[in-house]
Amino acid sequence: MKNMRIPILKLHNTLIVSIQWELDDETALQFQEDLLNKMHETTAIGVVIDLTPIDFIDSFIAKVIGDVISMSGLMGAKVVITGIQPAVAITLIELGIRLENVLTALDLENGLDKLNKELED
Repeated sequence: MKNMRIPILKLHNTLIVSIQWELDDETALQFQEDLLNKMHETTAIGVVIDLTPIDFIDSFIAKVIGDVISMSGLMGAKVVITGIQPAVAITLIELGIRLENVLTALDLENGLDKLNKELED
């Protein structure tokens, strides 16, 4: 899976990212750069990051995801994380990554609904 790029889809004013495999450090950093560039190009105001297939996350990847959320906020976008598996939730908390101002949802459909409600306010 080396050098695979994470697809970033645009739906109206939202970017949808479905991470389908465990990320290595290089892919995670490339994803961060790609997402921020895509936000800038499209002026998206919402991002949904679906982690459903991911059942393991290390400290570096957790930090990159946390950074992506913070950076997206700085660019004016709301972020919803969907599909966090129990093991990933445990790891995030154990690593001290709280994701406090982040919306979460069980699945992509609920995440899009939650994001749309948030963007209406």
